[in-house]
Amino acid sequence: QVQLVESGGGLVQAGGSLRLSCVASGGTFSPYIMGWFRLAPGKDREFVAAIMWSGGNTYYEDFVTGRFTISRDIAKNTVYLQMNSLKPEDTGIYYCGSNSGDYYWARYEYDYWGQGTQVTVSS
Repeated sequence: QVQLVESGGGLVQAGGSLRLSCVASGGTFSPYIMGWFRLAPGKDREFVAAIMWSGGNTYYEDFVTGRFTISRDIAKNTVYLQMNSLKPEDTGIYYCGSNSGDYYWARYEYDYWGQGTQVTVSS
């Protein structure tokens, strides 16, 4: 059974930066895609960014393009989300997920999820 553990969240002022990490362990970890989603107050869990585990192609939701960067370290079974120029509307719980399907933006394609890490951006 694959386990995902996120870390790196916290409280930051608007304009600041955070780097989230997600480490995978257990089972046979061989995802097709790794993604980050977030759950903001009053909203559904939404797609933020994804990376093809093998090829490294990256995908972003429009509201983070140019501010967030997703990357991975295959040797460490770790995916990162570098978040710059943070805004109060980026506040939420950030989850990483492992996807063996074809659609990086679709929550239902993700097989495993971490417990989430809280990101709070103050104005």
